Amino acid sequence: MIHSRSPEAHRSGRSGWLRAAVLGANDGIVSVAGLVVGIAASGAPASTVLTTGIAGTVAGAMSMAAGEYVSVQSQADTEHADLAIERRELHEDPHSELEELAAIYRHRGLSAELAHEVARQLTAHDALAAHARDELGITDTTRARPLQAAAASAAAFVAGAALPVLTALLAPHAHVALATTASTLAGLCITGALAARAGGAQPLRGALRVMFWGALAMTAAAAIGKLFDTPL
Repeated sequence: MIHSRSPEAHRSGRSGWLRAAVLGANDGIVSVAGLVVGIAASGAPASTVLTTGIAGTVAGAMSMAAGEYVSVQSQADTEHADLAIERRELHEDPHSELEELAAIYRHRGLSAELAHEVARQLTAHDALAAHARDELGITDTTRARPLQAAAASAAAFVAGAALPVLTALLAPHAHVALATTASTLAGLCITGALAARAGGAQPLRGALRVMFWGALAMTAAAAIGKLFDTPL
């Protein structure tokens, strides 16, 4: 008895939301931790450190959501414009569009006869979808989803920022900067490894990559905080 193979699990479908989520989480951890470390290093009171972290979380999440939405919406607008052009051309000159599709398949290695037959059948089934996929490179997997990207980015930012904020809340005030730096590097190690694993890369490499930049950010934030030393 021949058993059919189970569907292959590909990672390309994760690219849109994974990019936004990883970017949001890492930015939430590093930027808010940088604020907390910088303010703590200046000698500011504990309430100021905590308030700064919370304010940074709210502002950062909204900024990430807005930026991601505008960016991805621009891509979506471009896709919609291209599809509108294709829709008009299919209505005005379907024969040329059929030949254009057949030429694409010939270029990919099909014989002229087979390429024309494939183009004819796909056009009969859904001409716009065929041109979107094979001429424009627009598929359900890669299609821009602004709201999804914005929500994922904002939620991930808040989740990442929760780490330094909780550290600022729970750690002894005298050790907030050190505790935040340590927890930030640990959090970046986890997010970097998980993102690399989800994308099919080596977890260790992904972890070290984000930890390096996180450590650099913490060092810079602490140095700037020391420049504005505030007596308790």
